[in-house]
Amino acid sequence: MAQQKPPSDPKALGTSLRDPCRIARSIELSDSTKARAFFEEHFLPLRISRLGEGEGFVTGYYEPIVDGSRTENEVYKVPVYRRPSNLFVRGTTQSSAGLPNKGQVFRKIGRRKLVPYYDRAEIEDGAIADRGLEICWLKEQTDLLFSQIQGSARVSLDDGSTVRINYDAHNGYPYTPVGRILIERNIIPKDQMSMQKIREWMEQNPNEADELRRQNKSYVFFREVQLSDKDEAVGAQGVPLTPGRSIAVDKSLHVYGTPFFIEGELPIESELSKTPFRRLMIGQDTGSAIVGPARADLYFGAGLEAGKVAGRLRHNARFVILVPKSLDPVARGRKMPVPDERPSETIAKLFPQTAPLKDPSREQTNAARPPEVTAATNTRPAGQAAPPSPAAVPSQTPAIQAAVAKPVPLPEPRPQVEAVSVKPHQRHLRRYRHRR
Repeated sequence: MAQQKPPSDPKALGTSLRDPCRIARSIELSDSTKARAFFEEHFLPLRISRLGEGEGFVTGYYEPIVDGSRTENEVYKVPVYRRPSNLFVRGTTQSSAGLPNKGQVFRKIGRRKLVPYYDRAEIEDGAIADRGLEICWLKEQTDLLFSQIQGSARVSLDDGSTVRINYDAHNGYPYTPVGRILIERNIIPKDQMSMQKIREWMEQNPNEADELRRQNKSYVFFREVQLSDKDEAVGAQGVPLTPGRSIAVDKSLHVYGTPFFIEGELPIESELSKTPFRRLMIGQDTGSAIVGPARADLYFGAGLEAGKVAGRLRHNARFVILVPKSLDPVARGRKMPVPDERPSETIAKLFPQTAPLKDPSREQTNAARPPEVTAATNTRPAGQAAPPSPAAVPSQTPAIQAAVAKPVPLPEPRPQVEAVSVKPHQRHLRRYRHRR
């Protein structure tokens, strides 16, 4: 009988980050040289990617600045709703209820009956109007849509003040990227797609824009947060995001506060530019469309210019995760759960490998937001200190340039089942399907 492997510790990385964070808070990291020395002393670089892929994928997000009013009038008539009291999320705890797209969402009728919540079209048609849920009113539905996609917004009110809103809940429907629909309808070419292009098309085609917007049944509810005009939006880690340094990552795979070194050629300066991007960044946010080990949304700050840069990012990049040296990745890798043993070669030949499906997470949706939203919930792991704001790590950094440790090799994924009829092997076929 084979010896059973010890269970893996899902909190190992979060626990190992505590000591480097404490050390960072006690020393002066005043320039890039000292910051580089700190990371080289306390962290081990590991190149990460999906199995079979050499690079990861990055998009961008930002915080919109939109005009609004505390009262409804002829100019400001699009309501920004807070979370309704009859919205019930099943399968979440109080601490995780505010995370994007967690748990099933229902509408309570009476004390016991639960039905699916209203979709975007029903809410826009007034399903929850006049219930005192309005935080403020905006000019256009497009302003609300982009605020929902990004998960937060700064609303410049007509009285000169500012209201800050952050993601609080969603209506339970999956996010449908409107950009993908425009591509499928041959309205905007894929290589020209950006948030700016979407906005321009919607402004030029208001009637068609209503129909397009309602194809995305997902709807986001906000909460008002007490932040000044100088404060950045708060990410899912519960700390303010840093433009150009904070990223949204897959929360099911990564721990908030983990440093990543991201390298690639991105259209930072213009749509056609290939600006060298080599930067140390910190995972501090999440989003429902951010899926996979080497997948990130880069936060660029607030305002129109930040939105232009964020909106044109849909590019490959190389990912290096910095793991505390106190955590031996090789030893921990032996405890990782692996797929079931592959079927025999005879059975495997009956189900030839197929080309991998296209990654749906690479649609332009956005962090910490229900689909690409900046979730505004304090979900920092217990006892984990906020990381310092690191300085840039040049591409010449010895620790990054050094031969990085390779991820622990895992068995190849089992072949995908195709519809075949092989009567002599029905017994084996049933067993194989059962394992799947």
